[in-house]
Amino acid sequence: MHLLSRLFFLTKTIVSFVAGMLSGLIQLASKFFRSIKIKKGTTIAALVMAAILAGHTVSAQVTAPPPLSQIKVPEPDNLGDFIKDKVTAIALGKSLFWDMQLGSDGIQSCASCHFHAGADSRSKNQINPGRINPDQIDITFNTGGSPNYQLTAGDYPFHKLSDPNNISSTVVSDSNDITGSQGVFRSEFVDIVPGSDKDKVTPKKDDVFNVNGTNVRRVTPRNTPSVINAVFNFRNFWDGLAQNTFNGVNPLGLRDSNAFVLKATSPRRLEDVRVSLNNSSLASQAVGPPLNSFETAFENTTVIAPFRVAQSDTNEDTVTVTDAQGRTVENNPNSQASQNSQSTTNTADSSRQQPSTSSPTPLKRFGRKLGKKLLALDPLAKQIVAYDDSVLGSLSRSSRYSSKPGLRKSYEALIRDAFKPEWWQSNVVIRVDPKTGDRTFINKPKNRLSTIEYTQMEYNFSLFFGLAVQAYESTLVSADTPFDQFLTGNTSALTSQQQQGWTVFQNKGLCIGCHAGSELTAASVSNVAQRKRIGRAPIPGNPAEDTGFFRIGVRPNNEDPGLGALDRSDKDDSGNPLGNPLSEVRLAQQGKFKQLLGEDPPTLNPPLSPSETVIADGAFKAPGLRNVELTAPYFHNGGQATLEQVVDFYSRGGDFGGLPVLNLKPEEKQQLVAFLKGLTDERVRKQKAPFDHPQLFVPNGHPGNQYSVTIDPKVKTNDGTTQATDSLLEIPAVGRNGGNPLRNFLATF
Repeated sequence: MHLLSRLFFLTKTIVSFVAGMLSGLIQLASKFFRSIKIKKGTTIAALVMAAILAGHTVSAQVTAPPPLSQIKVPEPDNLGDFIKDKVTAIALGKSLFWDMQLGSDGIQSCASCHFHAGADSRSKNQINPGRINPDQIDITFNTGGSPNYQLTAGDYPFHKLSDPNNISSTVVSDSNDITGSQGVFRSEFVDIVPGSDKDKVTPKKDDVFNVNGTNVRRVTPRNTPSVINAVFNFRNFWDGLAQNTFNGVNPLGLRDSNAFVLKATSPRRLEDVRVSLNNSSLASQAVGPPLNSFETAFENTTVIAPFRVAQSDTNEDTVTVTDAQGRTVENNPNSQASQNSQSTTNTADSSRQQPSTSSPTPLKRFGRKLGKKLLALDPLAKQIVAYDDSVLGSLSRSSRYSSKPGLRKSYEALIRDAFKPEWWQSNVVIRVDPKTGDRTFINKPKNRLSTIEYTQMEYNFSLFFGLAVQAYESTLVSADTPFDQFLTGNTSALTSQQQQGWTVFQNKGLCIGCHAGSELTAASVSNVAQRKRIGRAPIPGNPAEDTGFFRIGVRPNNEDPGLGALDRSDKDDSGNPLGNPLSEVRLAQQGKFKQLLGEDPPTLNPPLSPSETVIADGAFKAPGLRNVELTAPYFHNGGQATLEQVVDFYSRGGDFGGLPVLNLKPEEKQQLVAFLKGLTDERVRKQKAPFDHPQLFVPNGHPGNQYSVTIDPKVKTNDGTTQATDSLLEIPAVGRNGGNPLRNFLATF
């Protein structure tokens, strides 16, 4: 009943019928009673309304949305305070997104999990064993029995029924496994190595991702969503962790009161400032994976003490630092103390600036560490960039007659050209104590900086990375589908079968309950602006919910809480969680909405009670649907391999509750699948601009299978940990005119 009533709420429908149709309507409601599991407390009036909305002889006529090309791409209101040249920022973002030097291993890039229609189509070593509950990782691989398994069509769906049309039929098999994306080997980050694309790490024995004791690459615990059209999402990630407001440092937005970047009010003055850019969930999302233990390397956390740096009115060369207790410490770059510090730096071997090997200190690969690493490397130095790349062609070292890796412009030059100087121009160096997080501001020494000393550009790298990648991903708008052409008035753009599928989508299929508007998602910026961030679901009981997040019964709620989790997983010394609810409804219940989100919560009717049950546990963001033909496997767990399996799932009412039984006819299912294939932009399929890209090598499992792998002889450890050799798959560079058409999941490799 959830989606049935929601459909009525979301679609401004005018249903006209005469009194003589009442008896037919009652008969229709009677049929509906027999076909749907009735939720306790559902009223007869709600059932009759649901019957009307279900279609058949009384059809809900839905006003078609405008094509996506008519929807403004969301952008921060204050973007001009940071970016001075958007074209260069896009080039910087595309370089960073595709650069394999990003990862700790010199292989993993953002694109490693988003190279295929913005998603991931690999099928070997792509299984995560899932969770038994939010706090307990499962170590049993139901699919294949072990990591490094080559998936087949027969492995799907993960919840198999003897009759796919009947939710109550015998369960043939059930798996809590997840089709994720392979990342890095389990390792502990030690430090970057200046001038190298590979970080210094210590391999650690992996009790989960190993084949006969040999470590293989770890796999993420959720399926990879597409980045194409993700710019329209109000929040990003399946659970909404990537906040709409970007703080310049991490995905948490205003939730993190200790997120600061350094602003230069002059070349010799620095000020610690909090930044806030709205409509920037892509930037919030971008800065998360590069520091993720599955996607780069295992990293311990160092607490960085919050400081506030204020200008001095009396001395141009003085930086005044006020700590969290309000105590003032003067760091004058020309003072004797600073001269002594500089002298120490100049005369000491740079290795002495690192933590002592006799008493190792946990380090985190913060954005500034990543900045120090990448700013010393040539962009895309290991990858060919097509001479006619739609964004990077003018910077490419390749020509029409020869292909060469890399760009002819450095990352430092790209940042200088893209961003305003107050974010990078200072000649003051920031030294960060790796044990305490204390900062010292010194003159730039004559010799090379150690790996605990940072320029302002390095220190603020997370700001540049997030905004540049967002600028690039904002160009990945797929708005030239047959469906969009149909919405502009070209009635022949969709076949007759696809048009019938569009009717099913709007009516009996109830799809627009979650996939509303031009963006085909209720989680869009425009829908949140219209409906507010939280509201009451139009279902019996009217529970409060986060707009655009739904609980549809893909898996039991206790396996992956999704929106019901916290925004941080760490705990204090007493074992108490330090995080806050991801659910904005729960923030409102706890009185933290304005404090952590920067605005007053919407007024609900009836008012929100601190103790009422809300929709959060097991809820996930509704994704947009364009190019869905190319982005299998589906759902947050990657548990369905084909669109036909997805339609069967919805037709039978899901797998674990939460959906009405639709009982779609075979021809209606075929029509709906045909319509979904009409959402494919051929530019995406053929990798034409703006979806062209540099060359990429992605890990594609390991030589061998789930029973045995080849040990990499180059990896040597003191504790005997071994690591498998890689199989790398080449994704060739493609220019603006495109390349070979993308193939579907399980037909790709």
